[in-house]
Amino acid sequence: MTKERIISQDADEEDTQFELSLRPQTLKAYIGQEKVKRELTVYIEAALKRDEALDHVLLYGPPGLGKTTMAFVIANEMHVHLKSTSGPAIEKAGDLVALLAELEPGDVLFIDEIHRLSKPVEEILYSAMEDFYVDIIVGEGQTTHAVHVPLPPFTLIGATTRAGRLSAPLRDRFGIVSHMQFYTTADLEKIIMRSSQVLSTKIDDQAAKELACRSRGTPRVANRLLKRVRDFAEVKGEKRISLETTRYALTQLQVDDQGLDPTDRKLLKTMIVNYHGGPVGLKTLAANIGEDAETLEEVYEPYLMQQGFLTRTPRGRMATKKAGSWLGLPFMNDD
Repeated sequence: MTKERIISQDADEEDTQFELSLRPQTLKAYIGQEKVKRELTVYIEAALKRDEALDHVLLYGPPGLGKTTMAFVIANEMHVHLKSTSGPAIEKAGDLVALLAELEPGDVLFIDEIHRLSKPVEEILYSAMEDFYVDIIVGEGQTTHAVHVPLPPFTLIGATTRAGRLSAPLRDRFGIVSHMQFYTTADLEKIIMRSSQVLSTKIDDQAAKELACRSRGTPRVANRLLKRVRDFAEVKGEKRISLETTRYALTQLQVDDQGLDPTDRKLLKTMIVNYHGGPVGLKTLAANIGEDAETLEEVYEPYLMQQGFLTRTPRGRMATKKAGSWLGLPFMNDD
């Protein structure tokens, strides 16, 4: 089965091939996300028994947790083709109609960053998802008329880091909604060991565990750090990545024992030192540390909140006492 893959333009060739080589083909081979896998196993088996397309699926959670990989696995388990695109890539309603028209019965259309669809494009999806047809307007002036285009039953898989940005009408049309969680250290160890085999690199068990502990609960981060630690080991002449080299490399990369990088620490320090721990607005924080507000909200905040370093309140973001203690900054807002 031929599957189309549209890779982000900011992924270099080495990273692209590495990520594709790591992608499991079945739910059984997929490491982690046990709750999501258990539920999908039931839904997929039921759909296959009825010889029906799987219900539409929404996968949401922070970046790097395997939403795209899960979409490919679902298509493979359903024995159908997958067409992949992203919200920003679908500029006009006609672009979406063209994609839908190419689908065969049961196929999967995967839309990454689905929260970034324009309103006109999103509205085309309503009838497509619910009743498998689209009405398009053709012609100009007095010749303008609607054309009814029937579609084969298909499965839309949407992935988003911002489920709250989806409109209620679109969100309600997904029959299966799965929240992708941060990974456990044990699961990340397994991922790192498997990735090291793909890279033809050996790594000590303790080194893999150290990497897993500092990978922010995220496979994408774990794989990126593994590649960088491998560089240090090769320069050092090690045949196996040792714990000592792993710790040294991570220190050079400024990734601390909690997995915090310089941006994490700068964010928390700014809140504590400049704003007495908060509350402080997201845009104010972004301007202070020179980062994009959306990047802070999507990439950094979820892990900091999960680790108990940061909280969100109606008045803004607040650093916690745990953050102050970890950074060695005793002054905190006790309000």
